[in-house]
Amino acid sequence: MVGIDLLKVEGLDVSIAGRMILRDVNFRIDHGEFTGLIGSNGAGKTTLLRVILGVQEATRGRVSVHGQTLTRSNSSVGYVPQKVLFEPDLPVRVRDFVALGLDGGTFGVARRSRHSFELVDEMLEAVEASKLSNRRIGSLSGGEQQRVLVAHALVRKPELLLLDEPLASLDPGSAQEIIQLLHTVVVKQQVAVLMSAHEMNPLLPVMDRVVYVANGRVASGTTEEVVRSDVLSELYGHHVDVVRVHGRVLVVAGEGDHTKSTLADHPAVIVE
Repeated sequence: MVGIDLLKVEGLDVSIAGRMILRDVNFRIDHGEFTGLIGSNGAGKTTLLRVILGVQEATRGRVSVHGQTLTRSNSSVGYVPQKVLFEPDLPVRVRDFVALGLDGGTFGVARRSRHSFELVDEMLEAVEASKLSNRRIGSLSGGEQQRVLVAHALVRKPELLLLDEPLASLDPGSAQEIIQLLHTVVVKQQVAVLMSAHEMNPLLPVMDRVVYVANGRVASGTTEEVVRSDVLSELYGHHVDVVRVHGRVLVVAGEGDHTKSTLADHPAVIVE
């Protein structure tokens, strides 16, 4: 819809068991954007994704898709959860697992049409996993399983794809392959991606927008707008340095000797 954001989060507060997890969260995502949801472990990234999905209730605020309040069954949103583990001997073929994205909520044994399997094959091709179609999903490598999980989430043709730490258990090579794959999906399928990660650097070449979570709050915009010392210092509630070296970004919290040691010992995006 012209003039209406694909996803809009407005004034969102989330409290769980009396503890405030997120407060006054505001950001938007437009069609075909790749957005990184960046923050350290425990920052509230998964909680935010669960609220967007409609499986976690917000204390205050609104989440809307195309200007309409999001419902739990909204097919406009696809989801790849964190740390899905498949038993090695699980007797489910990749093709059948992806098809569950179409009819997994149907009671009883689904009768799949030719069109259903055409969609499955289309999505497997989109994630460059066609050759895996007849293999057992439990026999795949971590990177291969991530491709299949993305295909499973895409098979209903969502406009927004949420991914919760999809790189967490992958080696650097496999992680880079998944990032490039998702970028291709954004371009070719015109699917907006919101992907959580605790390290920003691998996403920098493909990221249109960043939603940076710290101290229960969020700053959003382009990387240049958000990943700045003044913005992140306000977000964290204390001084933060942002250092750019050879195309990488270092966010360093602390002062004096501690800062120097973290720069040397932790060549990552977030150091606390």
